[in-house]
Amino acid sequence: PPPLLALRLFCGAGDSENLLLGGARASNSRVSRRPKAMASAHPSQGLPSGMDPSMVDEYASQSKLLQEFVKIPSIGKAWVFTSKDENASRAMVSVSQSDLLANKKRSFLLNTHISKSSSKSVSFQWSPFPVEMSGVSAVVPSPSGKKLLLVRNAEDDDSPTKLEIWGPCQLENEIHVARSVHGSLYADGWFEGISWNQEETLIAYVAEEPPQPKPEFNDSGYKKEGSSQKDFRSWKGQGDIEDSWGETYSNKRIPALFVANISSGEVRALKGIPRSLSAGQVIWAPSSSYSLVFVAWSDDNGFQETPRKLGIKYCYNRPCALYAAADPFKEEADKPSTDSNKGDTAALVKLTADLSSAFFPRFSPDGKYLVFISAKSAVDSGAHNATNSMHKIDWPTDGKLEGSLSVSDVVPTVMSPQDGCFPGMYCSGLLRFPWLSDGRTMILSSAWGSKEVILSINVASGEVSRVSPQDSDYSWNVLALDNNNILAVSSSLVTLPQMYYGFEDSHTDKPCQWDWQEISSPFPKPSDKVSSLLADHKFSVIKIPVSNPSDKLPDGAKLPFEAIFVSGKDSASSPTIVVLHGGPHSVYPSSYSRSLAFLYAQGYNLLVVNYRGSLGFGEEALQSLPGNIGSQDVNDVLTALDFVKKRGLIDASRVAVVGGSHGGFLTTHLIGQAPETFVAAAARNPVCNLQLMVGTTDIPDWCFLEVYGKEGKNCFTESPLADTLTQFYQKSPISHISKVKTPTLFLLGAKDLRVPVSNGLQYARALKERGVDTKIIVFPEDIHGLDKFVQT
Repeated sequence: PPPLLALRLFCGAGDSENLLLGGARASNSRVSRRPKAMASAHPSQGLPSGMDPSMVDEYASQSKLLQEFVKIPSIGKAWVFTSKDENASRAMVSVSQSDLLANKKRSFLLNTHISKSSSKSVSFQWSPFPVEMSGVSAVVPSPSGKKLLLVRNAEDDDSPTKLEIWGPCQLENEIHVARSVHGSLYADGWFEGISWNQEETLIAYVAEEPPQPKPEFNDSGYKKEGSSQKDFRSWKGQGDIEDSWGETYSNKRIPALFVANISSGEVRALKGIPRSLSAGQVIWAPSSSYSLVFVAWSDDNGFQETPRKLGIKYCYNRPCALYAAADPFKEEADKPSTDSNKGDTAALVKLTADLSSAFFPRFSPDGKYLVFISAKSAVDSGAHNATNSMHKIDWPTDGKLEGSLSVSDVVPTVMSPQDGCFPGMYCSGLLRFPWLSDGRTMILSSAWGSKEVILSINVASGEVSRVSPQDSDYSWNVLALDNNNILAVSSSLVTLPQMYYGFEDSHTDKPCQWDWQEISSPFPKPSDKVSSLLADHKFSVIKIPVSNPSDKLPDGAKLPFEAIFVSGKDSASSPTIVVLHGGPHSVYPSSYSRSLAFLYAQGYNLLVVNYRGSLGFGEEALQSLPGNIGSQDVNDVLTALDFVKKRGLIDASRVAVVGGSHGGFLTTHLIGQAPETFVAAAARNPVCNLQLMVGTTDIPDWCFLEVYGKEGKNCFTESPLADTLTQFYQKSPISHISKVKTPTLFLLGAKDLRVPVSNGLQYARALKERGVDTKIIVFPEDIHGLDKFVQT
């Protein structure tokens, strides 16, 4: 029914990490101790369980408003193609739109011509209609923009993967790749990698390796030679278990590298990569005997006693390195070899042997540098995410990778940022071509406190500058580059995403000063109701001083953390929801969130807390949380709440709390440790009992790290001792369950591998056992993010 669909969206849809939750039943009336949704033990005939007739109209109104928010398009990627005329270029923008009732997400492409004038004004002429990308898994234009690759992954085990090569006005080639060659392409996530060579004749990409042979039987006890699976009724033996990369990757085979010739349609696998390495993020190298550079993750996750795969989704702490290899289409005589190591494996060269992490490789336009990002702080400490660093390799001019390569720092890890200064790099992606025309300046997006900002980084000098407006609390993300200009998107929690075009101001003495021009939007305006609701709200980023910091803390951990406060016209008399992100090493940025907009549109204030341990505040603040979960983060949330209470911004008697994953850990901790503070709570896939979680999650190392701090990496084991399990219990919300009074809603994904459903169920059932009002909704096909949509 619509109420449950509405609940699904505003409790499940959301941010880039999919670790956050916005959810509590919204009403302009006072938040009661016993929400209406839990009031009726015997629902009226014909109504879903948990509903009574008084709720029908309210839910219908909420569902209608929800759909108003849902149909607002979301901006995805963009590509800009330059021309010989420096004042003219063209762009392509990907857009998505969700159909909540049909549980589908549609993707579109919009085209536009860009006209620039000498007065630094720009005009976008949008095509009148978008083109729907139905059934398309990936869209990858060639470097010149004259060709376009569309990837259509197979829908079943018998269908081939299709690679469509489009020219300006026709389909030039369609390559059907059988399942015996490889499985589906990795079109998103860590292993994503699709790259055209500069001549636009070959495409390198990452796809599932072909199925490995397994024992098969029929009713006679064997499978006849030459017969297919469809020839008779049979079953397949599964053979030995193979570890997976956990959440979202459990049904995926090992990622491997392939190269397709777009003229002949031939596809070749890159040989010599051992199955203990999972490849991804492949790019083409400049003229070299080693034509391909890629990232590979080892099965050995850095734990001496545990050489196996652990969950990799959201986990930057998995060791990885850059490798170089030869193009499989080159003649055998051209393939490099060594006297000591003949054969296929001789063509594989490890480029970053002395670094525990290296990813997002990009060659400078002149081919002199190979620049990459590193999460060595995460790998070395064990934290699932941490402050990044940037490095470069001096690429040999002759293309011969002999001897040790020179790796140097570009942007080091920032430990304790000065007030208002660069807090460190937190990079979740790079443009395929992130370079300005000087060939040494990269443009990228990064977290900066509670904001997302656009940075320019000079890879020669290491100078870092903030490109997006200095005085704005809005979040900004780079979409594409147009020579020396930037196409970006900006938004806030109360402002819909808007595209901007940035010019560097050369008429000022101030370095890295940019002018931003708002672009005419191709999207229709939202409904009058949504527009009015957005206009009636404001937000601010508040710095919260740390309460009674310990002398043992490093200086960076004593600096203020931040919270984002969203309010309407009568905030002091409105109910408030405290919103907590997961991770814990992620951040809730100030960018637009459909789920949070739906909440404050119904009369709530929002207090979004980026407690210490969040990204964007320096490494010392982040690393202060492991070993102190359940205390430091809980105190930070209560300190932020006290801050707005004392300033008369909210009604202290009308506060709810919501969070997912580690945010759910905090939610359930807060209702136990501060039982008189919150009148309602909602937890999505919450960590409630670390003692139970450690044996069932895809990231058991997370439990050790967050409970014991850096020592947790050294004491991680698959068979924790009784004392360790006791410590896990004491750090868990379930240790405070006897004090809980707050009515609580649980939203659980039955196929969650990160925080298995048993964790939330055990806690929720224990609350029911104690007579606490509790509502449980389980989504049978959902995983950790509760964001399952069918892509069309």
